[in-house]
Amino acid sequence: MTNWQALLQFDQEHIWHPYAKMPADSAVIGISKTQGSIITLSDGKELVDGMSSWWAALHGYNHPVIQKAMIDQIETMPHIMFGGLTHEPAIELAKRLIKLTPEPLQKVFFTDSGSVAMEVAIKMALQYWISLGQPNKNKLLALKNGYHGDTFATMAVCDPDNGMHRLFTSTLTQHFFAPAPQMGFDIDSDNQDIAEFKSLLEKHHTEIAAVTLEPIVQGAGGMRFYRPDYLRQVHELCDSFNVLLIADEIATGFGRTGKLFACEWANICPDIMALGKTLTGGNITLAATLATEKISDTISQGQPGLLMHGPTFMANPLACRAASANIDVLLNSPWQDNIQRIETHFINELHPLKDLQGVADTRVLGAIGVIELERSDLGETIQNIAVANGVWIRPFGKLIYTMPAYNIPTPQLNQLTEGLKTAIMQALQP
Repeated sequence: MTNWQALLQFDQEHIWHPYAKMPADSAVIGISKTQGSIITLSDGKELVDGMSSWWAALHGYNHPVIQKAMIDQIETMPHIMFGGLTHEPAIELAKRLIKLTPEPLQKVFFTDSGSVAMEVAIKMALQYWISLGQPNKNKLLALKNGYHGDTFATMAVCDPDNGMHRLFTSTLTQHFFAPAPQMGFDIDSDNQDIAEFKSLLEKHHTEIAAVTLEPIVQGAGGMRFYRPDYLRQVHELCDSFNVLLIADEIATGFGRTGKLFACEWANICPDIMALGKTLTGGNITLAATLATEKISDTISQGQPGLLMHGPTFMANPLACRAASANIDVLLNSPWQDNIQRIETHFINELHPLKDLQGVADTRVLGAIGVIELERSDLGETIQNIAVANGVWIRPFGKLIYTMPAYNIPTPQLNQLTEGLKTAIMQALQP
């Protein structure tokens, strides 16, 4: 029988968890198994998963179709290097990605995490201009409140003031930052945010290689939703000022906002798109960077003519097979109906929390529900109360948010929002 007390003690003393101290202040929660939208703890208690493992497990856990695909693949070829070799799982996945994404995105580079997919996107943009004989275009224009990953190139395009990486500001490459888009998916905007964005491009376009942004939803930088027309105008300005556009769809890709990709809300195609998180349905790590033929041809015809990047586990066959199965499960499911079901439920159940004293805002888009508090010190308390009520969430700062699996059963969805509301109301009591 598993001695969970000893295991958790070892974990607390020796294993460094994300965004955590070492040794940890307290033990993390032990997990013994998962199934669907249920997480079973080491003591047998069950929690409804409100996080879908940081956006990734869009079909919940242990989906039989994806599991079978992975079992079949692991029996024949779990891994092989991708340098000079290829295999059917990578080819089949690339076919699916090219078919699903906007038509100009015809070239696929596989990586092993979202941050690395964005690193590759940035490298592509910089090498594109070097190949054109314009190495002076070596800066990026990013958005305040943006988040693109935790590696050094991606940290440099996260919000420099309010993001998670202020500690490294003096050591990071310095880029340009436009004000965050005005909040609100359906607002009638005065376009002041676009005016300031355009002003930066007018002044610095000869230095700027690319604009990098999260389309429609700014995730870990604030869980902010913005209007499609902002994205549409950014795309037009990039074309006007001869600047590339990188769309970070790592968190928004594969349906989370109600469209298959968030760029579809504005009917635009970026020059480069990064995908991750939900690519394998949360089963195994894999990411991809897609680019247009213009990008690939220019880099290939320049010097040295190669994209200088090659992850060891690039296009891992097991992960590629899981990703293809995940995409097939998604497309064969009523995913749009499920997103609408979750969105309607969140609007009905979470929006009224805005009337509570201590709640600054509530917002819902697709299968994303956000409660923004006025205080930033209640996250751990709210998490503990939620767990006691059978719900798993992971707040950060002022933000209490949830993004469940698309196929979460309605009774579990009810339990999720009831537990979430209970935790927030109890934590806000004077």
